[in-house]
Amino acid sequence: MKCSEVTYKLETLSPPSFAEDYDNVGLLIGSKEKEISSILIALDATKQVVDEAVGLGVDMILTHHPMIFRPMKRICAEHFIGEKAIELIKHDICCYAMHTNFDIIGMADAAADEMGLKDRQVLYVTYEDEIAKEGIGRYGNLSLAMNLKQCAYHIKNVFKLEEVRAYGDAERMIETAAICPGSGKSVVKTAIEIGVDVLITSEIDHNDALDAMDQGLTIIDAGHYGLEKIFVPYMKEYIHREMPGISVHIAKETCPFWVV
Repeated sequence: MKCSEVTYKLETLSPPSFAEDYDNVGLLIGSKEKEISSILIALDATKQVVDEAVGLGVDMILTHHPMIFRPMKRICAEHFIGEKAIELIKHDICCYAMHTNFDIIGMADAAADEMGLKDRQVLYVTYEDEIAKEGIGRYGNLSLAMNLKQCAYHIKNVFKLEEVRAYGDAERMIETAAICPGSGKSVVKTAIEIGVDVLITSEIDHNDALDAMDQGLTIIDAGHYGLEKIFVPYMKEYIHREMPGISVHIAKETCPFWVV
């Protein structure tokens, strides 16, 4: 398949028009005319992932987070992003990112599925028409009521995490929940207004978590990598289903930090 055909399939799943204004999604490096027969999927296009792509000889890296996020005035090997870009161009490897558009169309429902959230609705609406609402995160009812400590263990287990951080009374009963992969700062106010018992997010600032607790909202911080790593198996299954002729490789990524 040509790169343009691959990007069409990706953008059918998560249209770039749903991405936030500050974001940088889509084909970041490469030609739309290139033939794509193999793709390496990763959460981030780190130097390790770029080196792996070169070693495997793949035609494209598909990531969640954009390798080029902030504007760049020059591409030089002395800059760490420029070095990766040059390496990809030299080996004719395309780089495509699905970030906040996938957060809205894909990630939010996938995360809600993992934790078994029922009767779900969009948490923070970014798009609405006569047919549907779309946006960041989802909220709904837990399958079973549980206390905050049990809920934290539930999130830890279903997302296969080493640890999570919980803010609030461990014995507080949880019946309704919101989940927001990515930073939860922007949706704390909405979660409080809706009245859910807990917000599960990928990261939260200390002060924002304390402010949320003072307003009756408990928080489970599952880590940015912890929640968003579901991008990789999700996209692997999608490519196998929609582009069966393409070989899919999974990057050898691990959690980027370790705890003493």
